Amino acid sequence: MRSRKLKLQDTTIAVLPFVNMSTSEENEYFSDGITEEIINALAKINSLKVTSRTSSFFFKNKIIPIQDIAEQLNVSAILEGSVRLSGDALRITAQLIEAKEDFHFWSETWDRKLDNIFEVQDEVSLLIADKLREYYGHFEIQDHLVDKQTQSFDAYDYSLKAKYHYNKWNPEDIKVAISLYEKALTLDPKHVESYAGLADSYGFMATTGFMPYEEAWGKSAEIIQKAILLDDQHAGIYYQLANLSFFASCDYKEAIRQFAKAIELNPNYAEAHQFMSFMYIIAGKRKKALQHLDIALSINPLSQETLFFQAYFNYMVEDYESALLQLDQCLAANHKNLPAHSIKCYCLLKLGQYDDVLHYFDDLPKEIVVEGDKMGVTALAHALKKDKANTTSSLNLLLETAKSPEGFRADSFLFLFYAVTSDFDKAFEWVSKAIENKSSFLLFHYADPLAIALREDSRFDKYQTIIFPKTEIKKTRLEKKALLNEEEIDAFSNRLLKHISEARPYLDAGLTLRALAEQIDMHPNQLSWLLNTIIGKSFNEYVNHFRVKAFKEIALNPKNEHLSLVGLAFESGFNSKTVFNTYFKKETGVTPGQFLKKNR
Repeated sequence: MRSRKLKLQDTTIAVLPFVNMSTSEENEYFSDGITEEIINALAKINSLKVTSRTSSFFFKNKIIPIQDIAEQLNVSAILEGSVRLSGDALRITAQLIEAKEDFHFWSETWDRKLDNIFEVQDEVSLLIADKLREYYGHFEIQDHLVDKQTQSFDAYDYSLKAKYHYNKWNPEDIKVAISLYEKALTLDPKHVESYAGLADSYGFMATTGFMPYEEAWGKSAEIIQKAILLDDQHAGIYYQLANLSFFASCDYKEAIRQFAKAIELNPNYAEAHQFMSFMYIIAGKRKKALQHLDIALSINPLSQETLFFQAYFNYMVEDYESALLQLDQCLAANHKNLPAHSIKCYCLLKLGQYDDVLHYFDDLPKEIVVEGDKMGVTALAHALKKDKANTTSSLNLLLETAKSPEGFRADSFLFLFYAVTSDFDKAFEWVSKAIENKSSFLLFHYADPLAIALREDSRFDKYQTIIFPKTEIKKTRLEKKALLNEEEIDAFSNRLLKHISEARPYLDAGLTLRALAEQIDMHPNQLSWLLNTIIGKSFNEYVNHFRVKAFKEIALNPKNEHLSLVGLAFESGFNSKTVFNTYFKKETGVTPGQFLKKNR
């Protein structure tokens, strides 16, 4: 009788940074790059939740017990490994660890040539995915997880070096990354990953103010348009298009659409989820914002960026104490976190700590102080403190600065200033001009708690519908259908049982799900589904059940009394003493030794 015992749920895995085993420390970028490529490949698999790079790399060069890492990341499996690069020779080692018991259930080594780097990444990623499925349970795996990015290894190598510098998140390294991406594109003008990285680099320079805003976003737009023509199924490209729609065009509806497309293409895209949370919370849609924030936190729990978005969510729902605690955590990790400083000032203003805001920038390094922000929050503090003289002078300074080409930050604070001083006509006049000028700061500030008084005005709802138009995200993903119909289930179940009984393939210690599927002429995805959904066992549980049964038969045969327990286990198809003991005790409730003592 068939049973549907096994409840399918997402398998969770973290890929820890592969150790650079090369003789040169300069190859660190390459081992980091291989790690990230494997993360990206595994993230393509539905029902496999993969911890984002940022959280995985938090543990780089740290000696922490696997069980502690798994608990912090909330994952069931850990992948760790190493990369050795010597000339054109490449060695990759990897091992999978069941986190709860710290049990190494699989390991492999690959010796390959660099000129086949993408084939190697695909081979490694597919085998890792296979072993996860065999151990934990069913999910569908595509035929390929890694596509060949470029014919030029040098272009790929430059892109890895560029990404290595980009991930340091400071303007000096971003400039290095830009130079390296440009070198990659000189060698291969069709390398989409370099276009995506280059656009992201200019976006960083624009949002942090280290390049002129319009110039940087203009360059990003030009790059992304080239990339989308080369690959219209790249999640990172749609993420950049969403950023452009938001920051450069002030187009909320289009930004939402592009972020949704990025998530559709890569459900494990933590950055897209956290920005989607931001998009919904600024429009007042708390439930949807929290849904995406929770997903981002589950994928990227240790990221300071995700923590910032969590703090911003709490600020927007007026939980200022929680927001402050989280912002302080961000700043403890990176004192140069500009957005965290800004939102912390907003929290202090809402809590009435005006003097703290007035002196907030005194001890900050000058290079991280955005003068427009300092000018704006100072004006708000004076206004909320009812300091008429300083309020007037602060307003005049804001107005004067806003007239300059670089005064867009100061200009954005005029809206909040008019809101807190109850000058509603001027506040909505600013809104009207911001809509006309497509100012992205309108999206940031319109529903800000500092402007909460405006919500009582009838004009607020009118502009709300214009600034944040209704958006309907069309879900193109269809519900998963059963991989086999009732007739096929019966046929393949009988074929599998007949093959198991007659050929006894489980006696081969190297048997894999793919090999067994080939032996009975099934697709591996179909066999995995049949085992998990119908029979109620993972592949390992199913095969090891027969191995345990074989062990009992062999062990009780007097002819085999000369064999050790391990020898008997190997004769039964097991290739690991630990795996044998684990499954035997799970299957029978006793140890192999106890079984023999009782039955011989």
